[in-house]
Amino acid sequence: MNDSDSWTPAQRLRDVAGAFLKLGLTSFGGPVAHLGFFHAEIVRRRGWIDEAEYADLVALCQFLPGPASSQVVFALGQRRAGILGACVASLCFTLPSAILMIAFGYGVTAFAQLPAAGWIHGLKLAAVAVVAQAILVMGRKLCPDLPRIALALFATAAVLLIPLATTQVGVIGAGALFGWAWYRGKEAAAPTTAPANDRHLGAGAALASFGLLLIALPVAAKLTGNRDVQMFDSFYRAGSLVFGGGHVVLPLLRAEVVPPGWVADAQFLAGYGMAQAVPGPLFTFAGYLGTVIHGDPHAWSGGVLGLFAIFLPAWLLVGGALPFWNSLRSIAGVQAALRGANAAVVGVLLAAFYNPIWRQGIASVGDFATALGAFALLQTGRVPVWLIVVLAAVAGIWTVGPGP
Repeated sequence: MNDSDSWTPAQRLRDVAGAFLKLGLTSFGGPVAHLGFFHAEIVRRRGWIDEAEYADLVALCQFLPGPASSQVVFALGQRRAGILGACVASLCFTLPSAILMIAFGYGVTAFAQLPAAGWIHGLKLAAVAVVAQAILVMGRKLCPDLPRIALALFATAAVLLIPLATTQVGVIGAGALFGWAWYRGKEAAAPTTAPANDRHLGAGAALASFGLLLIALPVAAKLTGNRDVQMFDSFYRAGSLVFGGGHVVLPLLRAEVVPPGWVADAQFLAGYGMAQAVPGPLFTFAGYLGTVIHGDPHAWSGGVLGLFAIFLPAWLLVGGALPFWNSLRSIAGVQAALRGANAAVVGVLLAAFYNPIWRQGIASVGDFATALGAFALLQTGRVPVWLIVVLAAVAGIWTVGPGP
């Protein structure tokens, strides 16, 4: 797709590490905003993949349980530099927020009110601009005709009217069915540049491992009575059974850690507040919880264990599904279905742009002006996203104040 396609494997790994470490430091606003940041950095700036393949990956990860944005990171890293690239991408994207959450778990409770700070509000405004641009660019590419525009709008309405995690999966599935029925037999979509991946044996092993751990861990936790095994089981199940992004996992985690007395409610809520103030995936909240549960000088090891447990299901699922996905998406009928699914993805993003991103971010004329200015800077293509994030944070401090 660009000159970097001729890079060596080592150069590709460095490229992956640099891209996702930057994203891990600057991607505020939750999973939907993350998809906008990924689009700006990976699709538009670096040109690793095109719009259609990016939308395909987003659609796949929306179908799977777990943190969709972190799964997209894994898939993009694998697409760029193989399985090692997937691991490097996941590590670099997760590391900044994981370090902050583990540090907070050691007792930095004075920061528990950070979500009220003005700079946090500014970051929400940056997310408004980033996601708006992603929807605009993806909409032009993936909804080029009236049927797909209508499908995207119907998907938006459905997600807004029925605000359930399963609705997102349902509308993408309905979009795929519409695409198969409407576009089947018509001009085939242009072939993608995704390389063929015949490692179906390893993919099958990953999917089998996901299911085996889901069954075996509760048994091991009961038989051993070991706190670390019990915690690993709790966090693994939370990461395995959640649809709809990071916020949905919070009640599942609370049910696992508060009733047994591992974490007090006040501690849980303080960690949740901090999780809103850091970049990267909200699932790094597990690092905070694991640190608090261990509660000793080596509590960081509990944080690392919690992080590994909650992200492992996502890695196994997307790593196992991606090779089959690459094979399926080259079939004409599947390409037709993907046309509809991709249009529905645009609708899902548009619904999330309105709620929660717009509704939580835009509270005044000044907010609208700040978000509009950030969007204009993005549209020029000459101002890096990270600088826009910094400027929006400064604008938030100026309009709201630094906070408590």
